[in-house]
Amino acid sequence: MPLVTEPRIESRRPAGAEPLRRKRDVPVPSSALRRRSVHILLIFVTLVLVVDALIGEKGLMESMRARRHYREVTASLEALRRANAKLRDEVRRLNEDPATIESVAREELGLIRPGEVVFIFKDQKK
Repeated sequence: MPLVTEPRIESRRPAGAEPLRRKRDVPVPSSALRRRSVHILLIFVTLVLVVDALIGEKGLMESMRARRHYREVTASLEALRRANAKLRDEVRRLNEDPATIESVAREELGLIRPGEVVFIFKDQKK
């Protein structure tokens, strides 16, 4: 009986290498688990602090809103100061300048000087 040899299957791994095996679920040591928990906790706290800094009661957005409001109020105050200065100047002129008093009396009250003649012109309708 002749010897029958089976065909050889060549391996791709180098000679002497151990066969590949499935990795077993190795329990994570408690120190690594604790370290991972601390990292996650630190990331969460950092995220909460950043969000609070941006959106919170005294955060960046509120700060920007307060600055804009301050600029608007300052501009309004400056406009009121200019109007107040004009009114003060007008009061001073009405108290001290006879020409201003006469001008207001002629325009608003329709008064004239003795001896003046008033001409009133009316537009004719076509």
